[in-house]
Amino acid sequence: MSALEQAQEDVRTAMKAGERERVSALRLIVDSLQKDAKLGDGDELAVLQRERKKRIEAAEAYEDAGRAEQAAAERFEAELIEAYLPQQLSDEELSSLVAAAVEETGAGEQRQMGQVMSALMPKVGGRADGKRVSAAVREALGS
Repeated sequence: MSALEQAQEDVRTAMKAGERERVSALRLIVDSLQKDAKLGDGDELAVLQRERKKRIEAAEAYEDAGRAEQAAAERFEAELIEAYLPQQLSDEELSSLVAAAVEETGAGEQRQMGQVMSALMPKVGGRADGKRVSAAVREALGS
């Protein structure tokens, strides 16, 4: 079952249960996935990651502005979106993948970070945030 189909089913379930906040958040997810499908991109994982990142950034902005209620709502939506994403890599798994990519590319300096990232990101497959991967590569290359 695709993420879109699962989200649509979850909307129906939440509606039956009377969970208004959850229904509203799920409808935003469904809308984003449907727009992407209409455009023909068909990369549900990228859409979900982008939407999750937007929610996290919005929550941080609301917190900085002292608007805790809105920040909580954004974090709630981000958590819902996470349920449709693959299980995130542990630090150990990410370190192992980074080490393998560094060895594969023969990189030993910071300026070779792009080569390592190019080799690594397909293996990560959306199971770790790009910032986290970048930081792990930077650390492995000794900066």
